[in-house]
Amino acid sequence: MDALAQLPFEQTHPLQVAPLLRQLQSHGPLHRVRTAVGDEAWLVTGHAEVRLLLDDDRLGRSHPTPDTAARTGESAMFGGPLGNFDTEQADHARMRSLLQPLFSPKHMRGLRPRVEALTTQLLDQMTEQGSPADLHAALALPLPVLVICELLGVPYEDRDQFRSWTQDAANTRDRERSERGMGELFQYGMKLVAQKRRDPGDDVISRLCAVDGVSDTEAAGMSMALLFAGHETTVVQIGLGALLLLTNLDQWNAVLDDTSLIPHAVEEMLRAPSKGGGGIPRYARTDLDVGGATIQAGDLVLLDIGAANHDPAVFPNPDNVDVTRVATSHLTFGHGARYCIGAPLARIELQVVFSQLVSRFPILRLAVEVPELTLRDDVLTGGLAELPVRW
Repeated sequence: MDALAQLPFEQTHPLQVAPLLRQLQSHGPLHRVRTAVGDEAWLVTGHAEVRLLLDDDRLGRSHPTPDTAARTGESAMFGGPLGNFDTEQADHARMRSLLQPLFSPKHMRGLRPRVEALTTQLLDQMTEQGSPADLHAALALPLPVLVICELLGVPYEDRDQFRSWTQDAANTRDRERSERGMGELFQYGMKLVAQKRRDPGDDVISRLCAVDGVSDTEAAGMSMALLFAGHETTVVQIGLGALLLLTNLDQWNAVLDDTSLIPHAVEEMLRAPSKGGGGIPRYARTDLDVGGATIQAGDLVLLDIGAANHDPAVFPNPDNVDVTRVATSHLTFGHGARYCIGAPLARIELQVVFSQLVSRFPILRLAVEVPELTLRDDVLTGGLAELPVRW
């Protein structure tokens, strides 16, 4: 290809790899592309290469000259560089050391009964309202918001307000709107931190505030990052996971017949959806060779986890959905030093959701044809705008 491929790639189906991305992937693991705002970048699509680079400290989120760095989009959150180039690695290590104990697998497992109770409550309400229903509004959206609010100590009644800010912050097209959303979210975090310092509770924000040396600014920044990451991505995964099973009814029935498949099914749901190209942005801190090409210091590198999760060298017949597949090598939660600390909680939420959804609504079906569904392309996390179902 002479001209550089332009992101985002057109996706003809919400669950399938974009045709152009599949074409690029067949030519190797590394490609020069243009981002949505016209800047040049490297797109990494091979599983081995993405896995390696996710844990390579020669890549980072910061840039020595952030004002001139290539950007993926207009989002203030992920559109360009973040953090201080000189202190990024130390800052990241400190953040992990503070947050990791609060999100240990053991601690997260203790939350399962509460997640089960909240899921039951939401599905009871959906049953009372009757068929058809919007599974996005009834379950996929409220459950992760409820869970993260309880975990962090954020008032659930503020959900419409903070979700509006997180959506603004994640906007990929309007820089001013994104910056405003981030500012509002941070001010909200500062208000919560002040409240927790006065009246601490049994929650993550209170525990952060109790750590010696953690400033209000640091506690607010970490708390709001957790608020965003702790619900946005899980909202998307519940919706796409449900769509995945409902468009592959043999797999739905396999889980219905054998609920011990739920953990495998969840890993397959995490692996199988794919976006239309893009990926996690990183900047090269030094020159490095990848796949026979030299990435130069300062270059934007996009680690395409969706493409990596569809690499046939690792996942045979990657476009097929198979709830018996052992898909634990997927990279949806990242890898290495930046592996998602919320992964144990996300897995619990997804396992609980699909255990209850399949058993309580065995004849659940889509209420519309797949082409009628709307995929969000204006926010970082993407996902479905709604998911009409009937039973």
